[in-house]
Amino acid sequence: MPESGYTQRPDYRVDVHRVRNLIRVTHGDRTLAETTAGLVVAEQDHGIVFYLPAADVRLDLLKPDETTSRCPFKGTAKYWRLPDEDGPVAWTYPEPYQEVAVLRDHIAFYQDRISVEVGVAVPAVSGR
Repeated sequence: MPESGYTQRPDYRVDVHRVRNLIRVTHGDRTLAETTAGLVVAEQDHGIVFYLPAADVRLDLLKPDETTSRCPFKGTAKYWRLPDEDGPVAWTYPEPYQEVAVLRDHIAFYQDRISVEVGVAVPAVSGR
């Protein structure tokens, strides 16, 4: 694995926080993912991105894409696409750098290609 960009830029910020908000990802009438266990990533010089646990993503509705890329601060990304469309709609870092290891087993979606809605999770009500 190539060396982390943090070696050259230890001050670079990739802030990752757990959120309990309901995050729903849809494309047309299909729900691709839904979780209350997501991560919000605020990376220096980038917009905010939500990462969802892979276990909460309908991988049966996505197809691995051959595309890969490398982020010097997160690692090598692999991409996912919709079977009936061209171009990736989501990405993951299977082996993220140690500084952002929490991204492992999470998938992010392009917010300009897929609908990503963030709401308030409704707590479960116990019987009285």
